[in-house]
Amino acid sequence: MPMDPVERFLTALDPHHRDVVGNRPREEQERLAAAWERELEADTELDSLDELSPSAAEAEAARRVLDREP
Repeated sequence: MPMDPVERFLTALDPHHRDVVGNRPREEQERLAAAWERELEADTELDSLDELSPSAAEAEAARRVLDREP
C-alpha cells in the first residue's frame, strides 16, 4: 500500500479520475489528497464503512472530494 498521500488518493480514484487528477500539477494533487484525508478523518459514516471495506471508504471519500471541485 502506498504511503504517500497523493499516491493513496490516486489509488482510491476510479481509473478515469485517476488519469485526470494524475495529469494535474503536483500542488493540486497534494491539495486534493489533503482534502481526501480530512474527509476520511471527519466523516463518521466512512468510519463504519472503513471497518467493512477500507478501500470502499477511501473510494467514497475520493468521490466526495472530486464532487466538490468546480
